[in-house]
Amino acid sequence: MEEKTKTPPPSTPQSSEDEYEKICYICRRPESKAGPMIQMPGNMSLCHDCMQKAFDAVTKGGMDLSQIQNMPYMNLNLADFANMNLPNTEIPQKKRIKKKSAKPQAPAFSIKDIPAPHKIKSSLDEYVIGQEQAKKVMAVAVYNHYKRVFYKDSAGSAQEEDITIEKSNILMIGPTGSGKTYLVKTLARLLDVPLAIADATALTEAGYIGDDIESVVSKLLAAADNDVEKAERGIIFIDEIDKIAKKKNTNTRDVSGESVQQELLKLLEGSVVEVPVGSNQKNALTPMATVNTDNILFICGGAFPDLEDIIKQRLNKTSSIGFKAELKDRYDDDPDILSHVVNKDLRTFGMIPEFLGRLPVVVTLRKLTSPMLVEILKRPKNAIIKQYAKLLALDEVKLVFEDEALEWIAREALERETGARALRAIMEEFMLDIMFEVPKDPGIGTVVITKGYLEKNGGPRIEMRG
Repeated sequence: MEEKTKTPPPSTPQSSEDEYEKICYICRRPESKAGPMIQMPGNMSLCHDCMQKAFDAVTKGGMDLSQIQNMPYMNLNLADFANMNLPNTEIPQKKRIKKKSAKPQAPAFSIKDIPAPHKIKSSLDEYVIGQEQAKKVMAVAVYNHYKRVFYKDSAGSAQEEDITIEKSNILMIGPTGSGKTYLVKTLARLLDVPLAIADATALTEAGYIGDDIESVVSKLLAAADNDVEKAERGIIFIDEIDKIAKKKNTNTRDVSGESVQQELLKLLEGSVVEVPVGSNQKNALTPMATVNTDNILFICGGAFPDLEDIIKQRLNKTSSIGFKAELKDRYDDDPDILSHVVNKDLRTFGMIPEFLGRLPVVVTLRKLTSPMLVEILKRPKNAIIKQYAKLLALDEVKLVFEDEALEWIAREALERETGARALRAIMEEFMLDIMFEVPKDPGIGTVVITKGYLEKNGGPRIEMRG
């Protein structure tokens, strides 16, 4: 009988509260967005950003302590919190956020998730015009990289064959506006992996003003929603990599050149680094996460100005005198001069051998020509012309470009020497009046952009409805 009268112990209030997220007392963000909370007396939670701002305000001498009672959420006596029994239910029930239930973990990575190189390239063809060799090299390099990740995850410590597959980091070389950044963005979107884009010009040697090397990993962690496992399979694109070349004829410490290359070696090779979560500042109040960069694909890109002259100088050394001799100006007008690049040329430019050794895959992009610019205007899925046509279609107006007008825009873009970026600037300039005037008249049915309008010898051809 005694056993029947036994009742289970009552559940503690804390167990029910564990179902809800903590919310910052100042900015009102839940911990799923603001990160781990700092627990203060009286069941008050503060996020690290708000705590850091309060800490900076006090230590930097800009805070008038006499005005604390006039500040929102700060007109309380913190000394009284210890004697108060504040319930966790001070936040209305409808505004509280339940924690996401932990789902059974499926295999994080499968070889079936890796698209074949020809599928990767065909997907890139829908968005990127030209650069066939670059797309082919990128597709194979990415495919082999993620096969390496799968091999390491599936084999683990029990792998029988003593074979270690090295990383295949990529170095992209191409003139400005040739599509380096756009190619990487498209690749990351097609593969559905987190992508972080960092600028090498902001990186300096540790201890100097600027971002330290680990900041590039911190950006990737933020792009992966602070999921370390997801970030460790992401892509980091370091742009303007040519700006950290070794400086020549300088008497000062090269804190943003060769030393940055030296610091990047450990990340490119694969190492374990600690990066702040939810912030770019390292201090005692910011939580740290450990990230292994061994499975992160690094892609470095740069325009490398004057590299063409270095290549020509090396190639012209083979010229000689005689009927079969090569002319010294043979490579002056070669559009594919960058495809002849070798490590020796990059070392002459200012890149150290250790850095180049960790970027075994070199991709060169061609300078865009006028026919390629015309194709960029009209053929990709998100072509510029299709974007403007969609905007006018919302006003029930059809937009048409004549072929001569497209060729004129391409020639104008070539003269500006900024690659595909010039197309957007030209289109914005000539479409401004059309986008302003067309909504005035509801009777307009079609707008035809002519070469004469672009040359400012007339206006666009307007066709009314019906």
